[in-house]
Formats: sequence, C-alpha cells, structure tokens
Amino acid sequence: MGTFDALLAGFASALQPSILLYGLAGCFIGTLVGVLPGIGPALTVALLLPLTFKVPAEAMFVLFAGIYYGAMYGGSTTTILLNTPGESASVVTSLEGNRMARRGRAGQALATAAIGSFIAGTIGTIALTFFSPMIVDVALAFGPAEYAALMVLALVAVSSVLGNSELRGLIALAVGLLLGFVGIDLQSGQPRFTFGHAELMDGIEVTVMLVGIFAVGEALFLAWQGRFGEGEVMKMSGSLWMSKQDWKRSWKPWLRGSAYGFPIGALPAGGAELPTLLSYYTEKKLSDHPEEFGNGAIEGVAGPEAANNAAAAGVLMPLLTLGIPTSATAAVILSAFQSYGIQPGPLLFTTQSSLVWTLIASLYIGNVILLLLNLPLVKLWVQLLKIPPHWLYASILVISTVAVYGASNSLFDVGLLFVFGLVGFAMRRLDFPTAPVIVGLILGPLLEQSLRQALVISQGDWSTFFTRPISATVLVIAITLMVLPKTIAQLRKRARVRVG
Repeated sequence: MGTFDALLAGFASALQPSILLYGLAGCFIGTLVGVLPGIGPALTVALLLPLTFKVPAEAMFVLFAGIYYGAMYGGSTTTILLNTPGESASVVTSLEGNRMARRGRAGQALATAAIGSFIAGTIGTIALTFFSPMIVDVALAFGPAEYAALMVLALVAVSSVLGNSELRGLIALAVGLLLGFVGIDLQSGQPRFTFGHAELMDGIEVTVMLVGIFAVGEALFLAWQGRFGEGEVMKMSGSLWMSKQDWKRSWKPWLRGSAYGFPIGALPAGGAELPTLLSYYTEKKLSDHPEEFGNGAIEGVAGPEAANNAAAAGVLMPLLTLGIPTSATAAVILSAFQSYGIQPGPLLFTTQSSLVWTLIASLYIGNVILLLLNLPLVKLWVQLLKIPPHWLYASILVISTVAVYGASNSLFDVGLLFVFGLVGFAMRRLDFPTAPVIVGLILGPLLEQSLRQALVISQGDWSTFFTRPISATVLVIAITLMVLPKTIAQLRKRARVRVG
C-alpha cells in the first residue's frame, strides 16, 4: 500500500464518529491547558495515561495528538494576553505579542497566531506524511549497534538541550537511567534495586513517575512560588480579523517559520526553541518595518508561532519512525505506546499501520478543528485565565492521586507518586530539567538491550560500534554535542579575556 492509499485509509478511520469525538475532545482539552499558565501538554497527557487501560489505542492516541497540537495553539493566548508563556517555545512570541495587546491589537495578534499555527501545522503534517516512510526505509537497515548508538545520541541530546546547565541535564539523565534499571534483569532473571519490595519487581511504573514529577511536582512548585494571579490580562478590543496589510505582512513569516520549524523539530536535539528564535531573528532582518520590533511587530508573532507548530509535527517524526522522544511530551506519549505493548520504531509502520495512519490523518483534521475553536472562543479562553491558580493546582493533586490509585489499586504506587512529586519539586527548585529523567527511565532499558545484543553478536568486541559506519557516525555526533558547547564557551571566555 502506497503512502497516499494508507493516508486515505487513515482518514476513513479518523472520521468515524467515535474517533472524531476523541479528536475533538483532545483539541478542546489541549487548547484549554495551553491557555492556563503552568499546565502543559506533558502534564495533561500524563494525567490521562491511566485511561489507556480502558480506551482503544487508536482513540487514545488521537486524543493525545489533539492535546499536543491544541496546547501549541492555546499557549499563544496566555503569552499574548498575560505575557506568561506556558511553554519555553512561546517565549519569543511574548516579545511582540504582548506589545501588540498593549497597543490595542490583541485580536490581530491572536488571529495571526491561530492562522499561522494552522498553516504551519498543516505543512508540518504533510512533511510528516511523506518523509516518515523514507526515514523508516533507512532505519530498517539498523542493527543493534546502530540502535545503541542512536539511543546514546538521544540521551546526550536531550540532556544537553533541555535545561540551563549541561551538568544538571546529565545528572538528571543519570537518575532516570538508574530508575530504569529497577526490576528484574531480563538476561539473568535477578532482581535489581528492588530493596525487597515485590511491587518493584516489574520496574517503576512510568505513569506513576510521570504524574508525580510533572503534575504533583509542578503543583507543589507553583504553590511554593506563590503565583496567585499577579499577571495583568490585556482586555480584548477591536476586531479579531486581520486587515489586508496584516495579511500581507504575515503570510511570508508563516511560510518561513514552517521551513525552520519542521526540520529542526525532527532533529534529535531540535526542539521548538531554536526555530522560534531563528524565525524571530530572520523576520527582524527582513522586515520593512524594523522599527516596530520591540513595540509590537506582527511578523514577530506570525513567524515564531508558525515555527512552534511546525516543530510540533517535526517532533513526531523521530518518535514514530525511530522511537526516540525529543521533548517531554513526546516522552510521555512514548510511555503511552508502551502501555499498550507497542514499541515505536521502523516496524511500527508495518505492525501498527492502521494506528499510525489514523493518527497522522487525525492531525490534519485536528488542525481544522483547532482553527475553528480558537478564533470564535477567544473570549472564553480569556475568562479561564481568571481561575484562581490555588484552586487549579489543588484539583491537580486530587486528580493525580485518584488517577494513580484507580489504575493500580495500590497504596504503594500512591506513596511513590508523592515521592516523585517531591523529587519533581526539588528539581524545579534547583533548576534541574525533568525531561531527561523521564527519557532516561524509558530509553535506559532499550539502550541496555541493544548494547547487550550488539556485544553478543560481536562476541564482546566493543570496536564493533566504531567499525560500523552508521553507529560510528552517530557516536561522533553524540560526542560533539557533549564537547562542542563547552569548547565554544571556553573560546569565548579566552576571547573576552584578550579583549579586556
């Protein structure tokens, strides 16, 4: 079956009323959590993970995809009206978006963000549709050595880009790897790090850890911070619709932002922060109105928002084709796949073809739903910003506890939930990135398995990782990612000393 035929079959499945209803619910919930400050898609998907035991896989992943895309749309509302980016990728949008709102152009800022998100999300999904099978064909040539090297690259990349300190990222990654080794060793059958607790024989339940670190930890951290409605919400004024001049100034930034977002988002160390920064810098250089930048230039909203949403589609590329999560949300979705006994990777397009193409088709449909939801319901989203945060986070603690206990009927898991909540709070308090812990927990066992298989095949010869061209290249890239930032920092330091 060709790509086009597979996509049509995906649309036939995604347009079934039951699946479509889950997609609509995901888009609505995603936009809602994107609007509310401090609640992101990773936290929301983590809270909903216990549902994976009761909901069919196709419906659940359509729901998660809607939440993921919806949060990218909804985040612009908080950023523009409250100047409080819910995600790090929305920081750049706040530079011009909030300025536009203060000048009485909040409607136009929200409109260009929503339309740009729709265009970029559609372009990114088209690229995902037609490039994913090509990546799969390449990945099918991978053996255990290549997969082990690829896992090393993913671990290094995630730990180095998700956080302000490479050392903190590596420490967080080491903690995640250690937690991933808890349970029965598949090779020897011996228990590891269980400390005599039978509940840990099967390893640490990813759902418990995710909900603990993201939901409980985030709620405790924000309660400690004392953020109770200090931001000023800009009032909506004027029409939501863009003028002819606004359209003229926005359409090129939408396309350029899409061109930055998807390929960089698809890289193992890509993310959405870099393309939004590049987009903003490009628009500032190419604009016919450079004097407006810093005072509410519409290009500074259109380009970064398009880059942000195109990157969201790009992040799904390595997740589906290689099984590598490059963001916190992707890591949570990966754990959801594993909850169904499904391992993302090149074989996913063969073994779970219906699921994959239904998911991709739902992204097209979700983009249309989100555009129709965001523009008419902006005033509703604005009202949600007035919910007292202490009510919001108290409810998250209750929902988290009920969800974890309901999934396992285990008080031990509830205890673990709050232990990980305290760990998540401490990590946020000390500025440690949380995503490497999750990625280490998920990818650690996969890395161990690939490493052991490669060594068995090579009869214990470690040089096999450097004599095979693909694995050697990937390992060189991983080493470069670790060494290059430090080297550049040292060179800059020496240059400043010489100048001084």
